[in-house]
Amino acid sequence: MSYFVTGEAVALDLRPAGLASRIVAGLIDVAIQVILGISLFALISAAAASSSDAASSAYALAGYVLILFGYPVVFETLLRGRTPGKMAMGLRVVRDDAGPISFRQALVRGLLGTFVERPGFTSGSAAIICSLVSDKGKRIGDVLAGTMVIQERVPRQSGPVALMPPPLAAWAASLDLLGLPDELALSVRTFLSRRSDLTEAARADLGNRLTAAVLAVVTPAPPDGAPGWAILSAVLAERRRREELRLASNLPAARLAAPAFAQAAPAAPSGVASPPTGEPPALGPGGFVRPG
Repeated sequence: MSYFVTGEAVALDLRPAGLASRIVAGLIDVAIQVILGISLFALISAAAASSSDAASSAYALAGYVLILFGYPVVFETLLRGRTPGKMAMGLRVVRDDAGPISFRQALVRGLLGTFVERPGFTSGSAAIICSLVSDKGKRIGDVLAGTMVIQERVPRQSGPVALMPPPLAAWAASLDLLGLPDELALSVRTFLSRRSDLTEAARADLGNRLTAAVLAVVTPAPPDGAPGWAILSAVLAERRRREELRLASNLPAARLAAPAFAQAAPAAPSGVASPPTGEPPALGPGGFVRPG
C-alpha cells in the first residue's frame, strides 16, 4: 500500500498495480492493436490498387503511428486513465496525488511507451527494470509524466457498514434525527466504510470533524466517554432502523423523529474520543471495552 494526498488534503492508502497484472493488461491491449492493424492493412491493400506506392507507404506509416501511439493516448484520455486492457484487469492510471490524468500525462506516457519502451527498441526491458526498481511500480513514462498505475479492484471486508454499539442503543433510540441532512449521513457512511483506507492521522481528523458535525444537529448529547466512531455508528444504525420501520409501516418520516417508546439517555457532556486506528473492537455489556 502507498500513501496519497488528495486535493482535499485527505491521505489515502492505494494499492499500486503489480507487474504481472500490468503485463496481462498490456497483452490484451496489444491483441486489440493487432486486430486493428490487420483491419487497417486490409483497407490499405484495397486502396493500394488505385494509389501510388508512395501514398500507400504514407497511409501505412500513418496507420502504424495511429494504432501504436494514438491507441493508449486516446483511451487513457477519454476513459480517465484506462484502456480496454486496464479495464479488464481493474487498473487505472492516476496522477501522483491520486487525481485523474489529463491529456498531457497521457501524451507523455504514450510517447515514451511507443518510442522508448516498446519491444523492438528496448525489448520492454527498460520498462520492466524501472517498474521493479520503483516502490510504486512506475515505468519510465510514469516517472516523466508524474503518474502511476493503481489496482482499483481491491478486496473489501463484507458486513454491515454501521452496527449499533450496545451501550449507545438507548441513547440512539431517543435521538431526534430530523436535523441530520442526507448529505451528512452519506459522508458518515462513506467514512465508516472507507476508514481502513485512511491513514491514522486522516482517520482521526475526519472522524472528529464528522462527529462534531453530527452532534451539532442531533439531540440529546451522547453519554460521557462515548468514542467518536461509536457515536457515528449508532446514529447511522438508528437512522437506518427508523427508515426501515417507516417503510414497513408506511409512515411519514416525521412520525419517527422521536419515538415515544425511547428511553432517554443521560445528557452528560460529550467526551468524544478519536476514531480508532483499526476496525472497531467488540463492546462489552458494561461499556466501551477494548480487548487487550
